[in-house]
Amino acid sequence: MTIYRESRDLLDHMFDSCSTAQISEFIPEKRGFRIHGHSTTVALERAFWNVIDAMADECGLTVPRLIERVLDGCLVANDKNLSSCLRVISLKFLNIYATGGMAADCLAVREDRA
Repeated sequence: MTIYRESRDLLDHMFDSCSTAQISEFIPEKRGFRIHGHSTTVALERAFWNVIDAMADECGLTVPRLIERVLDGCLVANDKNLSSCLRVISLKFLNIYATGGMAADCLAVREDRA
């Protein structure tokens, strides 16, 4: 049973909206991919994988292809820190595209091939 209590500030509100059922969102999960012909393993919290899965779906890409595109951009913007770049891209997607209904354009080009 959830008891409503008024939040004191933004962080209180965010933590109040998290339940023990959502604890898995905080647990790191490793996924392996072949990116540009090389095996790559990425560890991110489940919450970020949920966003990346949604991004790939909205952009008409497979998750490995989306990560490949992010890596290519990350080489320029972030000196190869792929996990960091994926986290930032996930936040940008949520802040800009997911609420604006423009998610299909999130990576500039829609690719319908798998």
